[in-house]
Amino acid sequence: MTRLSAWIRPLASVAVASVALHGCAAHRVEPTGPAAGQVDVRPGRAGVVVAAPHGTSDVGTADMAAEIARRTGFGLVVATGFSFPAAGDAGPARRFQVNRPLEGVPGRPTVEHERTEPARRVYEIYEQRVLEAAQGTLRFYAELHGNARQACAGQIEIATVGVDHELALRLRALAELIRDAHLRFNGEVERLAVLVEPADAVTYQATGAKRDGILRLPERALHIELPRCARRDWREAYTAILADFLAQAVAWPFGR
Repeated sequence: MTRLSAWIRPLASVAVASVALHGCAAHRVEPTGPAAGQVDVRPGRAGVVVAAPHGTSDVGTADMAAEIARRTGFGLVVATGFSFPAAGDAGPARRFQVNRPLEGVPGRPTVEHERTEPARRVYEIYEQRVLEAAQGTLRFYAELHGNARQACAGQIEIATVGVDHELALRLRALAELIRDAHLRFNGEVERLAVLVEPADAVTYQATGAKRDGILRLPERALHIELPRCARRDWREAYTAILADFLAQAVAWPFGR
């Protein structure tokens, strides 16, 4: 994995570049190489952040996070780039996981990902940008992800931090009510099921980010996995649904 070391300089080399998302400060990881990337930050409500750590490979999540931040006033963090081909162009493409200090093939189990020094540096940059957006203590953090697994095609999965079984049931009911209200007169958009951990079993439990990554930090977090149809075919509808859902979810009491 030493081939990557030259592509990532120490944290001090992160410079403010041109704004990539409207109103965001852009921080590019230098030098430009196959695994270079950029982290865009826009502060909002103190302690509350919505983020898309895989804004390039999880297609649609960057735009959705930016629009959710605009509608809710949440702070915003979007990471783009950070992908690279396998050694010798053999095998599937890899990426820095960004929200945890690992690298690996997107969609593969956490146990198959590797700890590398470049991955650690990328994660440190991302963590600092999230805290910058939070302007202090990170109380509520929502992270958007995408997948193309057939088993997840008809559902939105939400892994959680700081959420017990009762609260998970309430969050699921809230999401379903908001979804149905938005789609009542829109028969073209599928009503995706909503699963919320720990009340429901979810495919993507975000164990790596909970143990070693960004999900160690917030008092409450929602790690939202979106199927391709929600990010591509029905992006506008599900962006509005998620914005309303998060705006209400953040208002619920903490300490549970």
